[in-house]
Amino acid sequence: MESRLSVAGQAVQPILVMFPLGLFAMAVMFDMADLVGGPDILGALAYWNIVAGLVGGALATVASAVDVMFARRSQDRRLGALRSLINVGVLVVFAVIAMLRVQAADRAIGGGLFTVELLALALAGFGAWFGGELANGRPPAFARAAVGNRNY
Repeated sequence: MESRLSVAGQAVQPILVMFPLGLFAMAVMFDMADLVGGPDILGALAYWNIVAGLVGGALATVASAVDVMFARRSQDRRLGALRSLINVGVLVVFAVIAMLRVQAADRAIGGGLFTVELLALALAGFGAWFGGELANGRPPAFARAAVGNRNY
């Protein structure tokens, strides 16, 4: 799928998606350090990384929506919508995590919420891989089956 939104010849969406990924990964690392006995500030740092990742993720979602709207082929639109659904799902999970952390002391989390955070990060990694495969013109077999075109 070819990107329509670009600056100086470079696609915007792949660049924007890296910021939330990095921020979410750092949030997981801060939470892991907090859970194993690190300083109390690590929970707050993780919380603010999630908030910043949500802002960056919203920008990446808008860029992705522009790419999907102006895709020429219907298969590209469907694959782009699938990619967008995965990325929005990640944002929703991290937004719920952020809302639950607001009430916690020092914005710290427990083991159960940390497990959900790890799963959300894994889904974000899958979404990044999937988007990269689409950008390189190699949609995975499950995606081709999902959009109903086996001869992509």
